[in-house]
Amino acid sequence: MIRIQQLKLPITHTEGQLQQKLAKALRIKGKDILDYQIRRQSVDARKKSAVTFVYTIDVEVKNETQTLSRVKSNQVFLANDVVYQFPQAGEQPLLHPPVIIGSGPAGLFCAYLLAKHGFRPIIIERGKPVEERTKEVERFWQDNVLNSKSNVQFGEGGAGTFSDGKLNTLVKDVKGRSQEVLNIFIRHGAPASIAYEAKPHIGTDILKNVIQDMRHQIEAWGGVYLFHTCVTDMEFSGGRLAALICEDQITGTITRRAAELAVLAIGHSARDTFIMLKNLGFQMEAKSFAVGLRVEHPQSMISENQYGKEAAKMLPAASYKLTANLENGRGVYSFCMCPGGYVVNASSEEGRLAVNGMSYSGRDGQNANSAIIVTVTPDDFACDGPLGGIEFQRRLEERAYQLGHGKVPQQLFEDFEQGKPSQDYGSFRSEIKGAHMFGALHELFPEGIHSSFCQGMHQFANSIPGFDKADVILSGVESRTSSPVRIKREETFESNKKGVYPCGEGAGYAGGIMSAAMDGMKVAEAIAEKYKGRCQ
Repeated sequence: MIRIQQLKLPITHTEGQLQQKLAKALRIKGKDILDYQIRRQSVDARKKSAVTFVYTIDVEVKNETQTLSRVKSNQVFLANDVVYQFPQAGEQPLLHPPVIIGSGPAGLFCAYLLAKHGFRPIIIERGKPVEERTKEVERFWQDNVLNSKSNVQFGEGGAGTFSDGKLNTLVKDVKGRSQEVLNIFIRHGAPASIAYEAKPHIGTDILKNVIQDMRHQIEAWGGVYLFHTCVTDMEFSGGRLAALICEDQITGTITRRAAELAVLAIGHSARDTFIMLKNLGFQMEAKSFAVGLRVEHPQSMISENQYGKEAAKMLPAASYKLTANLENGRGVYSFCMCPGGYVVNASSEEGRLAVNGMSYSGRDGQNANSAIIVTVTPDDFACDGPLGGIEFQRRLEERAYQLGHGKVPQQLFEDFEQGKPSQDYGSFRSEIKGAHMFGALHELFPEGIHSSFCQGMHQFANSIPGFDKADVILSGVESRTSSPVRIKREETFESNKKGVYPCGEGAGYAGGIMSAAMDGMKVAEAIAEKYKGRCQ
C-alpha cells in the first residue's frame, strides 16, 4: 500500500472529491485506484474561514513501483506498519491459573491476551458485572445512596467505563500495541472510526457493551470471572506468592485460593488494597498527581472558538487541551475533557465525595466539561510515607462532602474567586449526574492550590475567550486524576514480592484507558515469555 500524508480537503467534501484528490496526489487516473483506507483523520481549524480535514490514507494501486517513481513528495511513500506480535510461550509450567486482580483496562487486556493464548486466567473483581454495575451507578445518581463496593470507581471496566472513553495516548509505541488495542475494541463492537480518528473515543454507552463482549470472549477461551470478590490478604512462601485470601463482598465469606502468579491491576481508588500491600511489605512510594475542580462551559462556546461559527455547525463537539506553568512552580492543566458531556458524582467511600466527567458516544450534551487541575507533590502531603497522597485525597473529599452536605458542591467561578456563595446559575445550567447543591468550594483547597486554580483559569482565557467568565460552573472535588501511589516493579514487571505483577493506572504505570490497556499487554507478554500456557 502507498501511504499519502497531509491530504487536505474541506470539511464538506464528498467521497468522490476524496478519490479525485488521491488520484491527483499519485498522478494516476481514478480507475487505477483499487482500494484505499483512511489511517488518520484530524481537523485543521487554524483558519476559521477554511476549516479542513487532514488525512493520512493508504492506497492500493495497480503498480506501486511505477506509481511511486512518478511522485516526488516526501508525503507519499510505501506504508510499512508494525504488526503486533504476542511472544512465544515460555517453558516454566504453572500449577495454578494466573490471577488478575481488577478488571479495568489493564486487567481486561492482560486477561484477554492471556486467555487467547491458553493461560485460562481467573479475573477477580470487587465490583459487579458492567450491566449490573450500570444500574447500581444510575440508582446512586438518582437516590444518592452509595454502594461502596460497586460504583463509578469499582466494577467491571474500571473507572474509565463512566468517562468519555478517550483512546488517545502519549505513550511511545514501537510494537503496535496501541493499534492492537483499537483493533480489539473494534472487534467487540466499537465504531471502526476509532482506528483513524486523531482523537478517538468510544463513549460510555458503547464502551459498556464492548467490555461485556470482551468478557464473553475471555470466558469462551477458558477465563473465569469472580465478581463482587475482593482480595484482602496474600500468603507467601520462600518470598513467592502462595495464595490469595478473598472475601465475597455480598456474603462476607472468606476463601483461600492457591496462586503462584497474580497481576495487580487495581484501580487508583483501591485504597484498602494499597494499605494491605504496604502492610505486606511491598515496595511502594508516594507520587505526584493533581487535584482541582470540574469546570463546565456551554459546548457551543467551545466549538465556535475552536472551529468558527459555521464549521461548528457541521463538526462534532470540539475538545480542548490547556496547560499553564505558574511562577509558583505549580502546573495547571485540563484533564479528561468531555465534549458534550456530563459531570458525574464518582464517589466510592462513605462520607467522602469526588467528581469526574463522562460523555456518551454522541457527545450531544449541552455543556463541555473538563477537570482543571493543579499539580501536587509529596511536599504537599501532611503525612509522610507511600500513602501520604491517599490521606491528602481523603481530606479533600471529606471536606467536599461536608460543603455539599453529601451532594456535589457547586459554585460559579467569580464567586469562587471572590469567596462568596452562589445563589443560582447564570446564562446556562449544569449538566450533572447525581445530587448537587451550591456550596462554598472556595473553602476547599489550601491557598496555594486555590490561587493557582484561579490563575490558570485566567491564563486559559487567553486561548479560549470567556473561559474565565463569571458564571462558569465549578463542581468538586476532582481528586482521582491518577494514582497517588506507585508500586515498584523490576524490569521483569514483578514486584519485590515474586509472582506479583503491579500493572496499570492504580499501580502507577498508566494514565488513561489506552496506556493502561497497553501496560496490561506488556505484563501479559512478560508472563507468557516465562510461563507455559495451561492448555498448551
